[in-house]
Amino acid sequence: MRMTNLDHVAGYEVTEDLGLVRANIVRAKHIGKDIIAGLKNIVGGEIREYTEMMSESREIAIMRMTEKAEELGADAIVNIRFMTSGIMGGASEIMAYGTAVRLKKKK
Repeated sequence: MRMTNLDHVAGYEVTEDLGLVRANIVRAKHIGKDIIAGLKNIVGGEIREYTEMMSESREIAIMRMTEKAEELGADAIVNIRFMTSGIMGGASEIMAYGTAVRLKKKK
């Protein structure tokens, strides 16, 4: 599955728009990681526990979005975007969305 944040795929033309595909995930770290993150918030610096959580969440959202595009028979997802929002302390939602399309190689 080709994926891009552009509205096209180089060397291909879009032959069919299959519609919006999206997927989301809400994740939270356990209380021990929240305590460590709270201490790091006091002294400053990167909070690696949350960086890892968000990275893993993005990958899961991409995988779910790709599965939905494959169910539609898509060759690619274009115009991919991500949205992040805080749900509560220590929990965040990530949504991935884009347009599922069918492609044809340009001549």
